[in-house]
Amino acid sequence: MGGLYTLFTILIVIASVLLILVVLVQNSKGGGLAANFSSSNQVMGVRKTADFLEKSTWTLIIGLFLFSLLASATIDRGSGVPQSKIQNQIDRAIDPSQVPNLPTAFPEEN
Repeated sequence: MGGLYTLFTILIVIASVLLILVVLVQNSKGGGLAANFSSSNQVMGVRKTADFLEKSTWTLIIGLFLFSLLASATIDRGSGVPQSKIQNQIDRAIDPSQVPNLPTAFPEEN
């Protein structure tokens, strides 16, 4: 399970870096990478570039969300994690129902 967690962590980092780059390429005013293609006879026109960047942004966001969920599901929660000192004291405490009933110092008189 530890190997899957590491894999998902690496995928999260890669998706995050790609998402940062894709968002930085975009421009909210309609500029950015899409504005550099001024002629409409390019292989990818202005509108197709903007569509590609928007689709890749959403794809990376969904991938980042899914990788995060899968990473949290594959965290190794083995017994190697030490318990708190309070939990150890609770576990070692004597159960009151198991204590023997000792005779009292003064026996009852009839």
